[in-house]
Amino acid sequence: MNSISSQEPKKPTSILNAAVIVAALGYFVDIYDLLLFGIVRTDSLKDLGITGDAIRNQGEYLISMQMFGMLFGGILWGILGDKKGRISVLFGSILIYSVANIANGMVHTVDAYAFWRLIAGIGLAGELGAGITLVAESLPKEKRGYGTMIVASVGVSGAVAAYLVYQIFQDWRLCYYAGGVLGILLLFLRIGVTESGIFKKTMEKEESKGDFLSLFTHKKRFFKYLNCILIGMPLWFLVGILITFSPEFAKALGIQNADTVEAGKAIAFCYSGLVFGDILSGLLSQWFKSRKKIMYVFLVFNLIMIFVYLNAFNISSSLFYFLCFLMGTSVGYWVLFVTIAAEQFGTNIRATVTTTVPNFVRGALPLIIFVYAFFRDSIFDGNILLSGMVVGSVITVISLFSLSKLKETFSVDLDYSETV
Repeated sequence: MNSISSQEPKKPTSILNAAVIVAALGYFVDIYDLLLFGIVRTDSLKDLGITGDAIRNQGEYLISMQMFGMLFGGILWGILGDKKGRISVLFGSILIYSVANIANGMVHTVDAYAFWRLIAGIGLAGELGAGITLVAESLPKEKRGYGTMIVASVGVSGAVAAYLVYQIFQDWRLCYYAGGVLGILLLFLRIGVTESGIFKKTMEKEESKGDFLSLFTHKKRFFKYLNCILIGMPLWFLVGILITFSPEFAKALGIQNADTVEAGKAIAFCYSGLVFGDILSGLLSQWFKSRKKIMYVFLVFNLIMIFVYLNAFNISSSLFYFLCFLMGTSVGYWVLFVTIAAEQFGTNIRATVTTTVPNFVRGALPLIIFVYAFFRDSIFDGNILLSGMVVGSVITVISLFSLSKLKETFSVDLDYSETV
C-alpha cells in the first residue's frame, strides 16, 4: 500500500451533502427499476401475448438477460470509476438505465424487451458502487457510515415505491416511463456534486488504476475480494428464493388464504424491512464503532428468521407478510456489506471492488437457485421448507467464516493506493 498524501483533503462536514443526496436518489431509482421488473413481469408478458408456462420461461430469459447486463456492467463501470472518476460513472449509469426504462415501456416483442433489460442491467450495475465509493471518500472517516446508511436506506425504499406506483397506475408501461423520467430529472442534480479529494489526488499519480485482473493475481487480495462477495450471499438467497417464491412457501406452510399471497406484496414488505434494517445496522455500527460486530449480529438474526419463516405453519396471511418485513430487517446489513467492501481496498481499485462485489452477489443467484433445487429435488424429495433451511444455514455459515477473515474497517483511513 502506498500513501497518497500526508495531508487529508478537506471534506464536507454535513452528512447530507450533494454527493450523499444524489447517490441516495440515484440508488432509489436503481432499485425501483431493478425490482419493478419482478413486480410487472407477469402482466407485461401477458400484454405481449405470452401465456401459460411460457410466462415463466420467458420471464427467466428476461431475468437472465438483465443479470448478464449487470455482471458485465459491474466490471465495466468499476474499471471506469477508478480510471475516469466516480462522478462520471454515477451519472453515466443513471442516463443509461433511464433511457432503458423508457424504452422498456415501448416494447412490443419479447426480444425487444430482453434487449432493453440487458441495457438496463448494464446501467443499473454502476449506481451503487460509484455512489458508495464517492460518499465513503467524501465524508470524514468518523461520519462516512452515516452517509452510506442514508444512501442504502433511501435506495432500497425504491422497491416499495415500485410496488406502490404499480398499484396506483395498474399499467406496467406507465411504471417504466415513471422510472425513466425520475432518472432523467435526477441528472439535473449533478450541479454542485464534485469528485472526492482522495480520488483527485490519485489521478495525479502515475499508477495503475481500475486493474480488475489485479484482484485475481495476488493471493491475499483475491481471498479478501472473495470474502467481500461471500458475506453478501444470504441476502440474495432470502430475497431471490424465500421472498420471490413466497406464494409457493405460503402454500407449503398452510398459510390461511395462501392463494391470496402475492410475491410483489411480499417483496414490498421485505424491502420495507430492509430500509429499517439498513438504518438500524448503520446506526449501530456508528454507535459501537464496528462494522464486523454488527454484521455478525445481523447474519445470525437472518438465520434465525429463516427458520422462523420456514416453520410458520398455519398463520394468517397478514402475519406472514409481517414475517417478510422481519426477514427484510434481518438482511439490513446490506449497507454494512457495501461499506466494508469499499473500505477494504485502496483508492486506485476501490470503485472496481465496490461496483463489482454487489453485482457478483446478485449474479450468484442462479448458482444459489441451482444448489437449492438440487437439495429440493434430489435429496429432500420436493420438500421446499427443509431445503430452504439447509441451504440457508450453509450460506450463512460460509458468510460468517468469510466475515471472520476480513479486517475491521471502522474509521480506517482510505487515503492510500494498492500496489498492483
